[in-house]
Amino acid sequence: MTTLLQRDIQTWRDIGGLHTAEEIAHQPAIWRALAGILRDEQTALAAFLGDALSNPQQRVILTGAGSSAYVGEIVVDTLNAAWPAQIRAIATTTLLTHHELYLEADAPTLLVSFARSGDSPESLAAVELLRQVVPGARFLNITCNADGKLARQGANDSNTYNLLMPAGSCDRGFAMTSSFSSMLLAALSVLGKDTDLARLDTLAGLGEDALRDWSAPVAELGSTPVQRVMYLGSGPLEALAKEAALKILELTGGRVMAMANTPLGFRHGPKSAVTTESLVILLRSSKPLARQYEDDLFKELQRDSVAQRCLTVGIGGDLSADAPAWPDAWLAPLWLLMAQQYALHQSALLQLRPDNPFAGGIVNRVVQGVTIYGHEQF
Repeated sequence: MTTLLQRDIQTWRDIGGLHTAEEIAHQPAIWRALAGILRDEQTALAAFLGDALSNPQQRVILTGAGSSAYVGEIVVDTLNAAWPAQIRAIATTTLLTHHELYLEADAPTLLVSFARSGDSPESLAAVELLRQVVPGARFLNITCNADGKLARQGANDSNTYNLLMPAGSCDRGFAMTSSFSSMLLAALSVLGKDTDLARLDTLAGLGEDALRDWSAPVAELGSTPVQRVMYLGSGPLEALAKEAALKILELTGGRVMAMANTPLGFRHGPKSAVTTESLVILLRSSKPLARQYEDDLFKELQRDSVAQRCLTVGIGGDLSADAPAWPDAWLAPLWLLMAQQYALHQSALLQLRPDNPFAGGIVNRVVQGVTIYGHEQF
């Protein structure tokens, strides 16, 4: 058990947070295991994808719901800039209501589904929607659950490839942690251009260092009550800010309100939400130009002296790592380790049970209560 926990195993078990704590802590091991899986499947994946990404007419839709949708949002621009194919991130929750804005029957289309359980009704319905609307569509399922409906229904379909994440990535806790980071890194590795899988091993080492070095200061930060948390990030880190904000909302059962924005966009109204009981966390980009804008806003927030505290995470930040000059999407899992830890400690501070903050079942680990309507009815 790493020093991330700042509590012993029995204490985490007693307060109902052991699964989440372990799943945050084991992510570097999951990333190393993912590298092994991708090496083993490299030839088969290349054969399935063929030259699709080199085709300007090819459409690639990265999809999922909730955190899984944010996986696509973090990686999409990096992938789209690398290939002639048209790559977009569109949540299943958007595809199902407005598919006519995004799908064309005669356009070659690859649907990349990110799914922890593979049992969410929107994930299954999105696949069925494309089968009906886009004949010949192909499907890459990046999922953590071999027994999920998504993986099982595509198991014998030549137009489907199931890429299973390492054992242990299908989080037992309510919040997505290791499932999120493994699917994100899988997408970058499989769909990226000329990706060296050794990068995953390097990132795992950086993650281990971060868990060791950040655990005490993040636990201390998480021991102070707050009412609001603002995460700010540029480029791909804007989507990471959304995921970080969702973690605090989920693990505190909505008692701590959270929001996400860009550093430049924050001044355009959202900054008015900062109070003396607010924490502002700025995710620093690997891009020097972006950091100039980020630094300006951070100095402004310090001059304002309104927020309870302002903190920077990332390249050159208050919490940093000796990371290579990689694109922000690749470094996102590293910075997310801080946000996951912080949300866990805030949950414990509020005396919730982090593995299931919604004991009454108002919100569920696998979404419930969704009625799927056939598009042809409307």
